[in-house]
Amino acid sequence: MDQNTPREMTGERAAATSQDAVRIALVVLALCFTLAVLGRGLSESFTVFLKPISVSFGWDRAQVVSIYSLTWLVSGLTAPLVGRLFDHSGPRIVYALGLLLLGSAFLIAGHAQALWQFQLSIGLFVGIGVAFIGNVPNSILLGRWFGPRLPTAMAVVYSAMGGGVLALLPASQLLIDHLGWRGTYQLFGFAVLGLLLPLMLLPWRLFASGSPHVVKRTDPDFVDDGWTLPAAIRHHAFWALFSTFFFTAVGMYAIAAQIVAYLIDAGFPPLQAATAWGFSGVVLVFGMLGVSALDGLIGRRPSVLLSYAISILGIFLLWLLQYYPNILLLTGFVVCFGSMMGSRGPLITATAMKIFRGRRVGTIYGTISIGSGLGSAFGSWSGGLIHDFTHGYNLLLVFALASVILGMIPFLIVPALRE
Repeated sequence: MDQNTPREMTGERAAATSQDAVRIALVVLALCFTLAVLGRGLSESFTVFLKPISVSFGWDRAQVVSIYSLTWLVSGLTAPLVGRLFDHSGPRIVYALGLLLLGSAFLIAGHAQALWQFQLSIGLFVGIGVAFIGNVPNSILLGRWFGPRLPTAMAVVYSAMGGGVLALLPASQLLIDHLGWRGTYQLFGFAVLGLLLPLMLLPWRLFASGSPHVVKRTDPDFVDDGWTLPAAIRHHAFWALFSTFFFTAVGMYAIAAQIVAYLIDAGFPPLQAATAWGFSGVVLVFGMLGVSALDGLIGRRPSVLLSYAISILGIFLLWLLQYYPNILLLTGFVVCFGSMMGSRGPLITATAMKIFRGRRVGTIYGTISIGSGLGSAFGSWSGGLIHDFTHGYNLLLVFALASVILGMIPFLIVPALRE
């Protein structure tokens, strides 16, 4: 009877181990995608709640948008803490805390009577919760499984923003029409808390271990750069990435926070406005994957610059919509602006993790991500103030356009990002 040689048996075991690693990596990717859908969808759903809450309490736009601004400010400021906690305590604690905070936040918001109560629940708690199940922990976890393919994996996870928007914005509008905004918030709260136990029971020790082909570096040229946060802060690439995150978020969220209200004011019915912006989730998936694919074909810098050009075209189409509200322009805006909403994120994330690789990459990347949180908060809050001051949207769109251009500049002039 023929018997396998030791070398053949070793090869079979290696092949089996490789196949197992691929399966686990795909499970981790699906899990990160699901958590990102939940976090981004629930946080972005506030754009649908904006008008009902304004009408219920008689608050002006800037007051209500301050809630949304606080969400992203807190989310950005929490990012370094999330990275550090992930490095020390692992994904089970981080993700469980995120779900606990999100569920509690919506239950509290369902009974809120004052602005500060919304700022505490939807602003503070949702902001921290989104950070705990968002891009920072997902990028660290996926980096342990996908290694050099991290940009593609992150493109899939970043597209979860689109999936969340597509699923939850129209659903939120329908639920508000039937249950009211308070009932909808309470439903969200119970649903999220119901996911906490299944999440805790997952094999997180296995998920956190990473692929042996990635965690145990086989590349003889690999050297752990030993980056520390103080050393990273002194490097020009840190501030280039920070400013790109900041200014891009300012421009995109100055618009995104009020997009449903903008479309309603332009003459579209509320459900149609929410559904149209929800469909940005469909094109966002193609935008994410398309820009990441271009990264491998034409290079990172041209891919990023092209994405900015498409965003700028989307802002121009949105400006035209207030004068010519029609489906053709609306479709063009959703395709251009929606497909690029966050499309640069995977490439910027991969760039940061390549430059500052090492044991402290979670803390460093989390600190860079503060720029995104600050920009999202400042952009949405400034957009509300500009709308209240001008009683229109033209100056707001100019502000957004200028911010997007500023976000693009580091990729034109900073050596570390041009290479």
